[in-house]
Amino acid sequence: MDAEDLDYRTRTESGCIPPRFVERLVELGHTDEVERQAGRGEWFCALDRARYLAGQDRQAEALAVLDPFVATGWWTAAESAAALLEGWGRVAEAIALTLPYAEDGKSFAVEWVGRLLARHGRADEAFDLLHPHVREGFVAAALVDACPHRAEEVAALLVARIEAAPVPECQCGRGCVRWRRTEPWNAGALLATIRERQGRVDEAIALLDGMESTAVNDHDLLADLLARHDRFENLRAYAATDILGFGARRLAEVLEGRGDVDGAIAVYRQPAEALICSLHEPLARLLMRHGRVEEATAVLREWAGAPGGTEDYVADTLCTHYADLGRPEDGLAFLDALPMHYSDDDWAFFCIRQSLLTACGRREEAYERARAQVDAGAWHAARTLADLLAEDGRTEEAVAVLEQQGPDLSADLAWHLIGAGRVPEAVALLQRPQPRFVAPPADGPIDEPPF
Repeated sequence: MDAEDLDYRTRTESGCIPPRFVERLVELGHTDEVERQAGRGEWFCALDRARYLAGQDRQAEALAVLDPFVATGWWTAAESAAALLEGWGRVAEAIALTLPYAEDGKSFAVEWVGRLLARHGRADEAFDLLHPHVREGFVAAALVDACPHRAEEVAALLVARIEAAPVPECQCGRGCVRWRRTEPWNAGALLATIRERQGRVDEAIALLDGMESTAVNDHDLLADLLARHDRFENLRAYAATDILGFGARRLAEVLEGRGDVDGAIAVYRQPAEALICSLHEPLARLLMRHGRVEEATAVLREWAGAPGGTEDYVADTLCTHYADLGRPEDGLAFLDALPMHYSDDDWAFFCIRQSLLTACGRREEAYERARAQVDAGAWHAARTLADLLAEDGRTEEAVAVLEQQGPDLSADLAWHLIGAGRVPEAVALLQRPQPRFVAPPADGPIDEPPF
């Protein structure tokens, strides 16, 4: 085994047995194959096997499964072994195993070991390890979490990074606002976290309010901060100007939590000017939570009838809503009323229709549509047809459909081969070497796919 090869195959899940296939093998009782493949260098099989043995407190055996991978010097294997050791209370061994990677300057290892040290009363050592790498966003976040007793020192580091960031000059001549690009990218948000923990909420608000954007992972840091500290009027003012809609969603959640459902609905009904996203879906979910089914349906129909309402994700949301209500026929009627170009030739709409047909019990019609698409050369439809067949226990037929397709559906074929009990064929298919993408030189043009 080679660390670089292991890292590439597990990151890309190519030329190996990916986690979902390991789970399928275990679920269908093929644990012997998982154990065998673990011994042949299949990382995800080895990880599953080690966790199984760990769950039975067979510590030495669990570590022995991971040992060959750890011996390659691959960080992921060392991290996984250390996580088991920590779980067993063997903290000193976990630190001894992983600390050399962190001392080598590997950022992921620095962050992981820093948190490990802090969890076990060695926060000053964590600070010494983490702070030289504060430019990395996830390391800086670990520093804030791991060293609350040295909050002012961490804050000073972040302030220095913010002040060191250059302010780009306006190029258009109109004096437009240019934002600092800090390293770490989350310096302002982390500094606000420290100030909030210190009770300096106004400073935290001012920091976030001065950022270009506070939207992170489908949440808004400023809206959440205002809600946590009951700054209700500030939150209402923010909701009235936030064009991404996060402020409105957080305000509605607060109102709903207080029992003011009508107030929450009004927030969604009166969004900020120049809103660039729709609030129909969260409004419909709110109405559904309170048993107002017909109103929720009307909201989604309104969304589907608005400009851009025939986008596939809008249609999918409405049709899924109908299916959840036990009214898939209404979803089909909606699709039938769309302009002709939203037909089975559009893959997304084809999938939506197939789901509704099966929900209606019209499986034969679903079969016929899928077969017609396959015969017309739409290889995507072969996946749908195979899944329908497998759901009806016709797994060998599903395999036959996929065997006629190209390599793009090899993972689907392997999935159904496992279902048919043809495990060696599935494993061989998954382990087939795949061509590796080599990135072009950084200063050269990209004129061949993938672009």
